[in-house]
Amino acid sequence: MWVAITKPFAWLMVKFYELTGNYGVAVMLFALLVNLILTPFMAKSKKSMMRSTRLQPEMMELQKRHEGNPQKLNMEMQKLYKEAGVNPMSGCLWSLIPFPILIALYSVIRQPLTRMMFVAQDFVTALAEYFSGAGLLTGVKPGYEEIAIAKLSHFHWDDISVALADKWDPNMMNVDFSFLGMNLGDQPQWNFLWKTDWSNKAIWLPALGLFLIPFISALLSWASMKISNMSTPQADNQAQNSMAGMQLMMPLMSVWICFAMPAAMGIYWIANSIFGMTRDFILTKIYKKQLDKEDEARRAARSQREKELEEKRLETERLKAEGKTEKNANTSKKKIQASEKQKSEERKAALEKAERAEKRERLGIKEEEKPASQVGNRRYARGRAYVADRFTNPENAETATAQAAAESEYGSSIDQSVEEETVITGVSNEGSAAVEAENGGDVKE
Repeated sequence: MWVAITKPFAWLMVKFYELTGNYGVAVMLFALLVNLILTPFMAKSKKSMMRSTRLQPEMMELQKRHEGNPQKLNMEMQKLYKEAGVNPMSGCLWSLIPFPILIALYSVIRQPLTRMMFVAQDFVTALAEYFSGAGLLTGVKPGYEEIAIAKLSHFHWDDISVALADKWDPNMMNVDFSFLGMNLGDQPQWNFLWKTDWSNKAIWLPALGLFLIPFISALLSWASMKISNMSTPQADNQAQNSMAGMQLMMPLMSVWICFAMPAAMGIYWIANSIFGMTRDFILTKIYKKQLDKEDEARRAARSQREKELEEKRLETERLKAEGKTEKNANTSKKKIQASEKQKSEERKAALEKAERAEKRERLGIKEEEKPASQVGNRRYARGRAYVADRFTNPENAETATAQAAAESEYGSSIDQSVEEETVITGVSNEGSAAVEAENGGDVKE
């Protein structure tokens, strides 16, 4: 199964090497082709991320409006995503594609004989025995035997062609791993500064080049992420902190990987970052223009829809005022009766309220101000510390809540009738006279 996955990558690496004759250039061409193949997927991810970023102000407004109601918030956010054509998961899924490619390429580079050239294992064993017998295959890191054998085969090609002629595998290739004076089959040495022979330029210069590869890779990885985040800025602090952590971790991972693997992986990472930044720059310019037009069209459609709804509401109110509203033929008799009963009760309650207000005025009783929390005659139905603008004015919500709680601490929870107020609170002298005149007798204690 693993061979089937790596075979296309191996075939490409072989073809690029045969085309250029340079292992480093072949790796960079491979990175270029991978970026071209992934461009449609990355373009979709890029566009989704840019759309999501543009929706951040509206999403924050929804969070404030529906605070404390997660179900309603989720419904409104889904509606917003659907309206804007955004799939929240699409930006994440496509960004994971490069990692399997990186793993497969690592396998091809680390095992060039069996995974890149598809040389038979018997011939690999024969090569290992030949170089071990010559005292050349020593100090090899476990897992990197094949790349060491491939490098030795290049330098002793004529010798092994004769010595192993009877066992020769036709798939065997003479691969030169050199690139800009460096051997890309070698691993960069983090301690080369105090381990190298500084008297021999032919030794320390290639070692210095290998040592710089991980840091160049890390720098370009950081720059690539920085440019991408600048083009799709994160609106909330949590997202910004998360991306800042990624910008630090990914370059550090790049340094570690490039020191732990053959230098060819570092060259691939460098080329991949350069091509990725170029792709990101081009896609950002293209999609910025497209999304500007889409946002303008969406705002215009929303404005038109709101205008139509407002016109419809005003027309309905006008028809109601004129008594010209049409009854729904599908409304049941029971619902009509319930509606008429409710309207009758509302009219009766309004008349009683007006009579009570008139009587209070005649008696000189000042009507107590109703709190914002009142529902019907229940003065604190929404709570004694209720503040109507606690979400729209959060800066003053805490002070206003404490004040409302203090003011309502000893207040009656039910509105009292005029008669009850007269008995409980008493009235002024003018009020007493008015009561006596109203009732035709003395006011009793």
